Amino acid sequence: MKPAELQKKLIATARLQVPDDRVPYAFEKRIMALIAARAVVDKWVFWTRGLWRAAIPCAAVALIFAAVSLFVPAAADSGNDLSQDFENTLLASVDQPDIASMP
Repeated sequence: MKPAELQKKLIATARLQVPDDRVPYAFEKRIMALIAARAVVDKWVFWTRGLWRAAIPCAAVALIFAAVSLFVPAAADSGNDLSQDFENTLLASVDQPDIASMP
């Protein structure tokens, strides 16, 4: 419930009641000040805090991998051509005879 609506409902209910001498001075003002001071919780705050906290470790991991990839020597080529392996794998089913069509 919004604080403004709550304030209107509380004031309307309080006006219906007969004032009592036992109520402390300015009690309603203190209660209204407490209601107004209550912070509204934003659900997105928790997500943004978590994402900002995760940004630093992610950047550190990226820097570590970048440093490793720059300073580690590349492995010698084993002579396998990836494009040929890929093409042979894709055409493997085409090269095999169709068993269902044979008599």
